[in-house]
Amino acid sequence: MASGYGLQGGPSRCFPFWQEVLACYVVNTSAEDDSGKKKCAPVLEDYYECLHHKKEAARVRALQNAYRKAEASSARENAPNAGQIRNLGLLGKEEDTKQVLGR
Repeated sequence: MASGYGLQGGPSRCFPFWQEVLACYVVNTSAEDDSGKKKCAPVLEDYYECLHHKKEAARVRALQNAYRKAEASSARENAPNAGQIRNLGLLGKEEDTKQVLGR
């Protein structure tokens, strides 16, 4: 986890964030007083985001949902109907195929 070594032997992707968390804890806490941990909450949140990507995944889901909603609300122009799609490329339906393709 926080060893600092990645899969290829170099520093792991989240190791810099872990170093920031440790630095914050060293500066803001002592053996007798742990009240400084609250100051490290944003740094710890960044580290967790690096590990798990929960905020990023939530944002991607929201964007995908908004895109799908926008696509569903607007009708496509020149969209073929079901009959045209069924006839496309079948024998004896060359006229329908030409009409759909605009040739």
